[in-house]
Amino acid sequence: MLGWIIYKNHELELKPELYEINRLIAEAEKHAIELHVLKPEQIDLIVTKEDRKSILVDDKPTSLPDFVLPRMGAGTTYFALAVIRHLERLGVPSFNNSDSIDTVKDKLYTHQILAQSNLPVPKTMLVKFPVDINLIEKHIGFPAVIKTLSGSQGKGVFLVKDKQSCKDLFQLLEITNSKISIIIQEFIETSYGKDLRVFTVGGRVVACMERKSNSDDFKANYSLGGSVSSYPVTPEIEWLAVEVTRLLGLDIAGVDLLFDHDHFKICEVNSSPGFQGVESCCNVNIPKEIYTYLKLRLREQ
Repeated sequence: MLGWIIYKNHELELKPELYEINRLIAEAEKHAIELHVLKPEQIDLIVTKEDRKSILVDDKPTSLPDFVLPRMGAGTTYFALAVIRHLERLGVPSFNNSDSIDTVKDKLYTHQILAQSNLPVPKTMLVKFPVDINLIEKHIGFPAVIKTLSGSQGKGVFLVKDKQSCKDLFQLLEITNSKISIIIQEFIETSYGKDLRVFTVGGRVVACMERKSNSDDFKANYSLGGSVSSYPVTPEIEWLAVEVTRLLGLDIAGVDLLFDHDHFKICEVNSSPGFQGVESCCNVNIPKEIYTYLKLRLREQ
């Protein structure tokens, strides 16, 4: 089998610290998969009805792969998405597909879909400039969490503790970029400095870990230095994670859950989740789970 990873770097630019990409490459050999890592910019899109068996890579006609693994997540550009869509139209299966990647990039749209199906999400409000702080105080309250519409690894996420700090932050944002898309969410106090990352593949939970901040930061991301430990998968956790991925059409996902007293609320969903943390604390081989699933989907034994 031949597979392509669509990533921000091509294979000659890969470094040892790129844990997930290197693990996917190493595990592919054990599954008789020839895997190549391509930047979207290496691929030229030529839309034609004549040739549907190849595509231009580095200016050369190249045979189509058996599957594509996009690994750009929230950083997926329009061009990258166009490349994935083009490959899909040529009959190449993508795990995840372009529609689900595009949906999950938008945190507000993701929450709209989940809330429509009556899933528990934090109360969320789309911000418009000039910001009405009184309206935020009435409907969201303080403390509150402010997020950019697209982002991962805890970037673009801020906690404002009161009305004045919220006003100050929005004044700064408006001066910097008044067209920036921002959402504001209710703060789930019982999840301060901790959350769950549930890893799903093919509509089932393969691992669950608890992340805890090692400082006073309210964010618990492993990429920000948080500690991780395995967490038991309860029926509620399993149902929430599986239902989220079903509604969003994701084959591979990282579902982040907040502790809401004795239950959970869905914080975010990642279409290209990191798994260094989950492999460090859970007895799971994520690339193996991915390849086993896609071989079943492709009916390749």
